[in-house]
Amino acid sequence: MTRLVITAQVEDGVEWEEGFRTHLDLFREMTVTATHFAVTDENEVALYEEVTDLDKYFSIMESPATAEAMAHDGVKRDTVRVFVLDKEVAF
Repeated sequence: MTRLVITAQVEDGVEWEEGFRTHLDLFREMTVTATHFAVTDENEVALYEEVTDLDKYFSIMESPATAEAMAHDGVKRDTVRVFVLDKEVAF
């Protein structure tokens, strides 16, 4: 399992969340097994996702279907940043 943090600016946080929740099939195709997210009053979103196939995830992230979903949800595509969490601190 690979853990990701994704951040982006959106046109409207409430509308983004409504649209985001309708794309479960796309997330399954991207091999997402868990998603947690937050939306700020400034229309910023942050997501934590767990995926099983990182190559497939990024392939589908660049697909027309994902671009269409992001456009529908008001994501400002040029603000999307994906961080692969590949470091750990043991306590």
